[in-house]
Amino acid sequence: MYIFVAGVILRAIVRGGESAGSRHMNTHLVYLDNAATSWPKPPDVAEAMTRFLAEVGANPGRAGHRLANESARIVYDTREAVAALFNAGDPLRVVFTRNATEAINLALKGLLDKGDHAVTTGVEHNSVMRPLRALQERGVELSVASCSPHGFVDPDAVAKAVKPGTRLIAVTHASNVVGSIAPVREIGTIARGKGLCLLIDAAQTAGALDIDMQRDNIDLLAFTGHKSLYGPMGTGGLVFGPRIDISRIEPLTRGGTGSRSEQETQPAFAPDKYESGTPNVVGLAGLLAGVRWVRARGVEHIRRNEMVLTQQCIDGLRAIDGVTVYGGLDAARQTATVSFCVAGVSVSELGLALDEDFGILCRVGLHCAPVAHRTMGTFPGGTVRFSMGAFNTKRDIDAALSAVARLAVGAGA
Repeated sequence: MYIFVAGVILRAIVRGGESAGSRHMNTHLVYLDNAATSWPKPPDVAEAMTRFLAEVGANPGRAGHRLANESARIVYDTREAVAALFNAGDPLRVVFTRNATEAINLALKGLLDKGDHAVTTGVEHNSVMRPLRALQERGVELSVASCSPHGFVDPDAVAKAVKPGTRLIAVTHASNVVGSIAPVREIGTIARGKGLCLLIDAAQTAGALDIDMQRDNIDLLAFTGHKSLYGPMGTGGLVFGPRIDISRIEPLTRGGTGSRSEQETQPAFAPDKYESGTPNVVGLAGLLAGVRWVRARGVEHIRRNEMVLTQQCIDGLRAIDGVTVYGGLDAARQTATVSFCVAGVSVSELGLALDEDFGILCRVGLHCAPVAHRTMGTFPGGTVRFSMGAFNTKRDIDAALSAVARLAVGAGA
């Protein structure tokens, strides 16, 4: 039994006389932090990275020998796999970055100038909001379309925010706080009808939801490799749709590309224009394996399994006295991300107890998305976030629900 008094967790009863530490050492870990990064990874990912380091290891595009060529082939194969997954068309318009954040910065800073107007939403991650706020200080006008308290974006609100000087609409595909899925296709239709660019932050959805850039009128797609693509950290990218004129988008960095070495100016063509310096080929080898694993398993298959776990989690949490669950409460309308609070106890205390006493690994706080928490009324305290992945099971959710139920009893004692 757990009693929460004045911000301190008191363990009133410890079963069998065991200490909290000894119980933790014997506890099976349940990883529910996939919205931050997926874990575990498919075995193919580590194998591909190990193979590159052990058997290839050369710098792509910097030499003509067989190992350099093999390294370049891995990079290009990864572009092809990503382009195919998103129905993006030309693989050479897949530009690799360290993560989705860098990709978003490339898109926003490369596209928006002083006097331009941009539209975003009330559930964005700071990866979108912070660069937009910085651009606002430099003369870019910004409108934030309101969302429902459950985190859903209204396409009409986005359309009403458009002005004569609007150049870009930037929208997260799914909230990293409550998983609410944005109506990307409808917003894409609005953007296309008004001649605007649409940037989608797919950090939470690449590999988790079906994404078709051509069908959904997506002009710029920012993705990360380490979440639902099951690749390693340090991988991601920006995919340019065919309507984007890359001559108008400046790179974030300039330098050696292995191409046009006789020139002291940056190459003007993609992807070289945006990829200066030695690339993270070992990471891209892992990303390629992750994307291939996702495609072989099937995005829809992964999605169906995650929906089952998500609804189990939502329903189970709602049945516990003192627990408030946020969002739309419908697995069909959200990713496998569930946020909640327990009355009478801070989220930091809950997260600590879940980890140390039950082996439930999750994330608590504001999740780098303060605007989303303001929208849902959970600012500044934040929430506890459970986020499931392809390797979670119903047993994992049962264990998490049992832990929350015990902690909620302690909170109400």
